[in-house]
Amino acid sequence: MKRILLFAATNLAVLVLLGIIAQVLGVDRLLVGTGLNITGLLIFSAIFGMGGSIISLLISKWTAKRSVGAQVIDQPRTQTEKWLVETVRRQAQGAGIGMPEVAIYSSPEPNAFATGANRNSALVAVSTGLLEQMSAEEVEAVLGHEVSHVANGDMVTLTLLQGVLNTFVIALSRVIGYLVDQALSRGQTSRGPGIGYFLTSMVMQIVFGFLASLIVMAFSRHREFHADAGGARLAGRGKMIAALERLRQLHEPSQLPSQMAAFGINGGLGDGMRKLLMTHPPLEERIAALRQQG
Repeated sequence: MKRILLFAATNLAVLVLLGIIAQVLGVDRLLVGTGLNITGLLIFSAIFGMGGSIISLLISKWTAKRSVGAQVIDQPRTQTEKWLVETVRRQAQGAGIGMPEVAIYSSPEPNAFATGANRNSALVAVSTGLLEQMSAEEVEAVLGHEVSHVANGDMVTLTLLQGVLNTFVIALSRVIGYLVDQALSRGQTSRGPGIGYFLTSMVMQIVFGFLASLIVMAFSRHREFHADAGGARLAGRGKMIAALERLRQLHEPSQLPSQMAAFGINGGLGDGMRKLLMTHPPLEERIAALRQQG
């Protein structure tokens, strides 16, 4: 589940930071200083909204490597590393994408993730726990799942979705901030935006940003089924089912940084309200979907 939570959290942080910078530079005063400038607000929201998600995407590989301490395999030193690189190379060729960077990170949790702004220059990383607790065939299926995420362009699609949502988050938060400020000032617009505007717009930006993240997570859950199907094509349906069955047996709450959860293999289990916060469908649903494909 790493990929999406990392992306969503990074995006929200960038969004809040850009909002603070805009207020410090006085951009908000230009938008609502003498009345609500809808056209200017929409242009501002689109630029900052798309900018936040694009920045998150561009730094996704850098952030991912440092958040889990992933070590990229430049020159394989062991048979396991050599096998990993060759397996990813074969699957990348089968999926029609460029060779991703392959990395290993230290974690007892069996997991893996893929990320990157370019499908021909991505990153596929696996945990030491995955290599130690799963068979070679199961690991092969997990790698196929991650390579499929890259081939499907899920990160780019996610960026576009997040950018559109960011635009609405920024615009709506400022409209509500403006309305609250007007109510507090009894409609006096000559004085410019007051503290009510700044506090309300910042709080609403965080609230709407969280709600937008729920939509992103729902999108992530939907794309997991496609990645499972892709993994089945690259490694074999039986291997993909076996890998998910093994993950269900080994399951523990994910220890991946929240921003990276979306493109991991092990998304965990959940129900009710908790399920809305998951980046992956329950493993049982994913296994059932693969079996129905047969």
